[in-house]
Amino acid sequence: MAIVVNMPRLSDTMEEGTVAAWLKKVGDKIEEGDILAEIETDKATMEFESFNEGTLLHIGVQEGETTKVDELLAVIGDEGEDISDILNGSASTEDEEEKKEAESESETKTDSDSDSSSEDSSDESKNDTSNESDDLPDGVIVVTMPRLSDTMEEGTVATWLKKVGDEVEEGDILAEIETDKATMEFESFQSGTLLEIGLQEGESAKVDSLLAIIGPKGTDVSGVAANFSSGSASAKKEEAPKEEAKKETKKEESKPERVTDTKPSAPKPTPVSENGRVFVSPLAKKLAEDKGINLAQVQGSGDHGRIVKRDIENYTPAASGASVGKFVPAGQEDFEDIPNSQMRKAIAKALTNSKFSAPHYYLSVEFDMDNAIAFRTQFNTIPDTKISYNDIIVKACALALKQHPQVNSQWFADKMRLNNHVHIGVAVAVPDGLVVPVVRFANEQTLPQIGAAVKDLAGKARNKKLTPDEMQGSTFTVSNLGMFGIDTFTSIINQPNSAILSVGNIVEKPVVKNGQIVVGNTMKLSLACDHRTVDGATGAQFLQTLKEFIENPVTMLV
Repeated sequence: MAIVVNMPRLSDTMEEGTVAAWLKKVGDKIEEGDILAEIETDKATMEFESFNEGTLLHIGVQEGETTKVDELLAVIGDEGEDISDILNGSASTEDEEEKKEAESESETKTDSDSDSSSEDSSDESKNDTSNESDDLPDGVIVVTMPRLSDTMEEGTVATWLKKVGDEVEEGDILAEIETDKATMEFESFQSGTLLEIGLQEGESAKVDSLLAIIGPKGTDVSGVAANFSSGSASAKKEEAPKEEAKKETKKEESKPERVTDTKPSAPKPTPVSENGRVFVSPLAKKLAEDKGINLAQVQGSGDHGRIVKRDIENYTPAASGASVGKFVPAGQEDFEDIPNSQMRKAIAKALTNSKFSAPHYYLSVEFDMDNAIAFRTQFNTIPDTKISYNDIIVKACALALKQHPQVNSQWFADKMRLNNHVHIGVAVAVPDGLVVPVVRFANEQTLPQIGAAVKDLAGKARNKKLTPDEMQGSTFTVSNLGMFGIDTFTSIINQPNSAILSVGNIVEKPVVKNGQIVVGNTMKLSLACDHRTVDGATGAQFLQTLKEFIENPVTMLV
């Protein structure tokens, strides 16, 4: 059965979109997750992926053309399916709407000349109901949950940066919204007073649901909120929780202090991480990076729990560990239910699909790291230069992939894609899960450039500031748990990629060199391959090339 694909709302202020480029043409097979087109919004050009499978039967908007949100963009269905009814239906629907508008205008004129009948009055009441949004008090604007990513269906309010009663200027950051991919700042496009908050921190709602109301100070908007909620309640399962949230919001308006409903108030200083956002001074951040300290485990003593220099200098892992874990008396059962975040749901869906659809197999090797250790030590003597072992591995993988394009491939239902470019995804652990930012054209970058890119992307990931573009397009993935002391492990392939490399710890141990037992340094790596695209011999040959680069890193500079 044919499915109509409409112009999506890709930004909170988007009213129309322009097709910058079609990445599929009529007749092409479409898989769920395939990029259909690049859509230019009022803010940026974003990739638009398909949520359906089938054949692209019709393109409603050509490249360079513009249409309003929710207008026909394309039709996907079975190959050879007759869609004339759909195309004619869309046209007839427009004609019917125009006729209805003309009829309503004539009826309005007739009603003004004569007394209206009961039928006319009922029609008018319907029109009044449908136009509730037009009856807003002067200057009042309803702010809805924006669509901040192409796959976003609902969002969670991570943090409110404004509270009810605060003055809001155009451009001010209202809140941080957690999508299925990242936490993004949401700025206001209106000026006024924040009159009502529709969602409390930690609550979720679908796109276009009531988020907040902004207007002149002192305006009564209780009716606006009720009408908005009731008008969309049939499509929302969260209606009851929202009504409770509104009651709590009214209480907050009468109190100057914000009350958190999740946990009782904790003594100062408070943990500095609030839904993934870490408040830290630049100097403290640099000191933490140099010392390898996880800022999420540090308590700040500055203003509003901000981490400052003295917090880093006085930090000890033992102190951090003492504050973790709830005391439970022996023999007593205790647990805490934590709602799945949008990120966790997305991870579960992607990895489940990969694990049970791609036939994984694993190849394990052990590399001599003595030369790599000496190379890194000498390389880091260059002023303003600091590279990690992970940077060396990413660079080595990029060069090896150019020699083995079969490993740098991707599997789709109707084709296998051999990539001539190398975009390496680097798995980064974050408090709420796992994200994979992408180092683009890694084979063309120097070791310091790769190091800077990985550091920047990892920082954004931990602060939930990654954009959707920075997490898409990888052709190969590297996952490193060596810094946690893990010697060897296997990973799940990041589809549609064909392989992922698992990197373990560097271990000092006795090794045999030239017939003699000496002290050496080794590292174990495991390559997970999709057998649909990468055969065992192909994977083994890739690891041999990778071994040459890592055990002789100077060859990567030639």
